[in-house]
Amino acid sequence: VQLQASGGGLVQAGESLRLSCAASGSILSINAMGWYRQAPGKQREMVAQVTSNGNTNYADSVNGRFTISRDNAKNTVYLQMNSLKPEDTAVYLCTANVNTIVIHTSRIEVRDYWGQGTQVTVSS
Repeated sequence: VQLQASGGGLVQAGESLRLSCAASGSILSINAMGWYRQAPGKQREMVAQVTSNGNTNYADSVNGRFTISRDNAKNTVYLQMNSLKPEDTAVYLCTANVNTIVIHTSRIEVRDYWGQGTQVTVSS
């Protein structure tokens, strides 16, 4: 299973960006999907999560400005980021909790997968 993130870039404060992350491979189904971010010298933090039935959860710092959504048919999760601030600058990483069938067995494996990250830079 691979996750490919895209959509990062350099914007000015107050502008918007939309991140996308597509999962591919031998996927049976996907449970929760989400976005994390990591700024230089800081710990990785959860930004937003969405369950398979559409329930969402946001970090306090982005609530009201960011919106997470997913397209289950495309195995893709999105992050719409509005009113961006310089403190939103970070590498954004997508993650997915994926169900796969172990090859040559009928056993289902559940594990987390991570994308490679996309840089978001917000200038003041």
